[in-house]
Amino acid sequence: MDGLLNNYDFIVIGAGSAGCVLANRLSKDCSNKVLLIEAGGTDRRFYVRMPIGYGKTYYQKDVNWMYMAEPSPGTNNRSSYWPRGKLLGGSSSINAMVYVRGNPQDFDDWQEAGNPGWSYADLLPYFKRMETWQHGEDQYRGGNGPLKVSDVADQLHPLCENFVSAAQELDIDFNSDMNGASQDGVGYYQITTHGGQKMSSARAYLRPAMKRRNLTVITKAHVTRLLFKGKCAVGVEYSKAGKLCQVHSKREVILSAGSINSPQLLQLSGIGPESVLKEANVSVLHHSPAVGRNLQDHLGVDYFYTSKVRTLNDQLRPWWGKLLQGVRYILTRTGPLSLSVNQAGGFVRTRKGLSRPNIQLYYSPVSYTRTPPGKRAMMSPDPFSAMLLGVSNCRPKSRGKIRITSNDAFAAPLIEPNYLSHDDDVQDLLEGVKLLRRLAQTKSLGKVINDEFRPGPECQTDEQMIEDIRGYAWTVFHPTSTCRMGPDPSTNVVDSELKVYGIERLRVADASIFPQLVCGNINAPSIMVGEKASDLILSDIVKNK
Repeated sequence: MDGLLNNYDFIVIGAGSAGCVLANRLSKDCSNKVLLIEAGGTDRRFYVRMPIGYGKTYYQKDVNWMYMAEPSPGTNNRSSYWPRGKLLGGSSSINAMVYVRGNPQDFDDWQEAGNPGWSYADLLPYFKRMETWQHGEDQYRGGNGPLKVSDVADQLHPLCENFVSAAQELDIDFNSDMNGASQDGVGYYQITTHGGQKMSSARAYLRPAMKRRNLTVITKAHVTRLLFKGKCAVGVEYSKAGKLCQVHSKREVILSAGSINSPQLLQLSGIGPESVLKEANVSVLHHSPAVGRNLQDHLGVDYFYTSKVRTLNDQLRPWWGKLLQGVRYILTRTGPLSLSVNQAGGFVRTRKGLSRPNIQLYYSPVSYTRTPPGKRAMMSPDPFSAMLLGVSNCRPKSRGKIRITSNDAFAAPLIEPNYLSHDDDVQDLLEGVKLLRRLAQTKSLGKVINDEFRPGPECQTDEQMIEDIRGYAWTVFHPTSTCRMGPDPSTNVVDSELKVYGIERLRVADASIFPQLVCGNINAPSIMVGEKASDLILSDIVKNK
């Protein structure tokens, strides 16, 4: 048993995007004793701190859960690889750093679904509080938060300008700040870096807080189950170095283990669909049918083009190019290794009558067709000049689920994405790839493109393009909603204060609570959830005094 038994006010499970925020905010008051438990190890690794190093961590077991999802009929029964961060900072330590909050209407939808306090107007102060935007504070942006957000437009490959000009030729507006007044349009992606190094949630929030005596961080500790007294959460059991330990909380346990591990831990602890628990030989503490349900994820499709001019392929492929850029990065923290390969893009509506974008665009002056779809061999691109244009669907309607298959806490849960099971998702992606071709045929891109080599000119009809989508589309790594927030306990897991229905002193605070997937990348809104959750928890302390 742990020697610090009953010594914590709060136990936070998972040092990811939201968990690091909670550890920081809850421990700011020195009277709160906080324990943060993380299954992985340190984030102080070269390839974690180097921005383009996410290509290395993509298949690195030491820092990555390396999940495999089940085959989906809608994607021709292909299984998909789901990397998730297993280290301080969680997935914010191994992601591609693109900083997008989501569409303001997304959050208004959250509130309209029965979640008071979660409208865009309610959440904008948290988005501002969490960030230091490079150009300073304004009506929409924060200027003094822990998370540094960089504008790297002047460092991007010159071909990004061709992409932006191509979009303007198609009457798609330029947007200088997709996190500002409007999300619509194309521009240059902002990224979470500072001084040429990745700005993860661990670097932004956790490292400064670790100096506090009232915050304890335990790494390489795999949580096996939650502990209860009746239906009140009182602690956590975890395994470290082969030894089972238990710790107890005086106030609350907060589950911030992410959209895969949070529902998994609830189910392992007896909270979930009764049929799933019984089949896995887990005693039912509380029947909560929505735990692990409502899984949502963005799907991406890329079209590749050979280039008449030099691209990042030419800088990164030759051995001397790798050496040159490596030395440049080590000495100056600049160059391609200090950036993401997702350099430009934006949000568009592919048809009239839509209230917000339905497609996210990506432009990368690089190509990786010699690797499996989705693999990130960042330092080994194709041995010829090429680029990619990509799309992902903003508001997928397909729903999947996550469930345990045994009571073994070390066994990966079953992930069933159920991709493209809704026809609207297929239609959005079809319209998206048609837009890619229109972009490639503009004067701005046409003058630098030789030809399309994936999927190629033989793919022309709607039927052929849909078949290509089903055979190629891959996850954009944005799983959410498996512990969904909402007013009905029969279809949701937590209420608007993130309290787990039917259980006392237990909350969930991570991307799994999203009522619906946002339009864009999910790291920023996940951090926001940590900020909002910390205020909800601290306000309860004041109320209960």
